[in-house]
Amino acid sequence: MLRRHFLTSAAAASTTLAMPSIARAFEVDTKYLPQEVRIKSGVEPGQILILPQAHYLYLVTGPNQARRYGVGVGKAGLEFKGDAVIQRKAKWPNWRPTAEMIKREPRTYAKFVDNDYIQPGGPSNPLGARALYLYKNGRDTYFRIHGTTQPRSIGRSVSNGCIRMINDHVKDLYERVPTGTRVTVL
Repeated sequence: MLRRHFLTSAAAASTTLAMPSIARAFEVDTKYLPQEVRIKSGVEPGQILILPQAHYLYLVTGPNQARRYGVGVGKAGLEFKGDAVIQRKAKWPNWRPTAEMIKREPRTYAKFVDNDYIQPGGPSNPLGARALYLYKNGRDTYFRIHGTTQPRSIGRSVSNGCIRMINDHVKDLYERVPTGTRVTVL
């Protein structure tokens, strides 16, 4: 009986050791969680202000008040700067990388080379749960404020220029801003 118990225990232990370890869920640094903050005056309520170097997006909610979100931003040389307007919003948006993205990283975007494939919206789509499309002078800038499948990119400068947010955070922002919202990226 003792031998049988020993063999059963040993078999169970070896099975447990052979199983891959379960990765811990990613948790964003608390400084990047949405929170109400005070800001300098001069920015109108309803406007979005993005400070890429600090990795924050501010939705101005009142005089000297804003809701702050942590964001991931574009790599050096790929970032958007200036003023734009949210002219379009989408839930679970479709996506296709720009021709420049495909040219810069053909291996990464191989499934988009020499075709018109558009990735449907959903949990594996790089734009995540929501997208806010930035336009300047009535023209699409091809820059977006959107969710991400890479939450570890929040607080970093790693994207192809877009402003990335945790999916739950971009859902919150999406509900708070209408089309026509002014966006300033410093």
